[in-house]
Amino acid sequence: MTVNIEKQKATPVAAAKFSIMIPSWNNLPYLQLCINSILKNSGYTHEIIVHINEGKDGTLEWVKLQPHISYSYSKENIGVCYALNSCRSLAGTDYLLYLNDDMYVCPGWDIALTEEIEKINHNYFFFSATAIEPGAQSNCSIEKNYGTGPENFKEDLLLKEYNTIPRQDWQGATWPPNLVHKDLWDLAGGYSIEFSPGMYSDPDFSYKLWKLGVRLFKGIGRSRVYHFGSVSVKRMKKNNGYYTYISKWGMTSGTVSKYYLRRGEPFDGPLTGQSFPFVIRLKNLFKRIWVAIKSF
Repeated sequence: MTVNIEKQKATPVAAAKFSIMIPSWNNLPYLQLCINSILKNSGYTHEIIVHINEGKDGTLEWVKLQPHISYSYSKENIGVCYALNSCRSLAGTDYLLYLNDDMYVCPGWDIALTEEIEKINHNYFFFSATAIEPGAQSNCSIEKNYGTGPENFKEDLLLKEYNTIPRQDWQGATWPPNLVHKDLWDLAGGYSIEFSPGMYSDPDFSYKLWKLGVRLFKGIGRSRVYHFGSVSVKRMKKNNGYYTYISKWGMTSGTVSKYYLRRGEPFDGPLTGQSFPFVIRLKNLFKRIWVAIKSF
């Protein structure tokens, strides 16, 4: 595949707080709802950058009419890894936020993230907002059904209830919406293209940050978005990221999530290290051997 990308940078946004990077693949109604929620519910002004994969549903034409949106465009679906790295090249703020196009940000989402940044005096952090989902996809999410798509979205009810559902801060920030300083993004090399079109690229990026010395992987309970539920993932031809991850890091992504990042556990401060049972080490050894045999 030859990757050809067209780019257009919008007029710089004065005093923008985050560069919000949104990969989109023929999801125009979701993308419109997502961007409208950013404009309506954010406490700060942000730079919005969209990568348009294919755009056969009118996405390209619509985005071109939005003077405040920067974009990159590929005629083919190049996946989330290339898409995010392309968005990064257009970003003009210090903080990069990866947001899915099937997410709706709730009021105060960015204020809570900004307050977390202001509590610390360094950039070695990785923050995630907390997703509310019709069916919780992880132990980091809140399960509450406000609709499965724009056509049945209960927006008014969500706005009435989103901040009444209990959820404390949690360990193991990995999935979007996630926030990182641009220097860390660049030092880690962005999203790794060997995981294209994207499966397992999120835990890979988290572990790259771990290897760089990041120990503050915090999910922010007060920063909330509604996630309709991996709309693009359900349509794509998935890569075999599970085995790619083992080949690259010598262990499963589940090992990293559970024993390094302690994903989903109540937040109790920066992570201090990792230890896991001998049986887990043994299982990872067998998996490494199996992957080596398969690739021989």
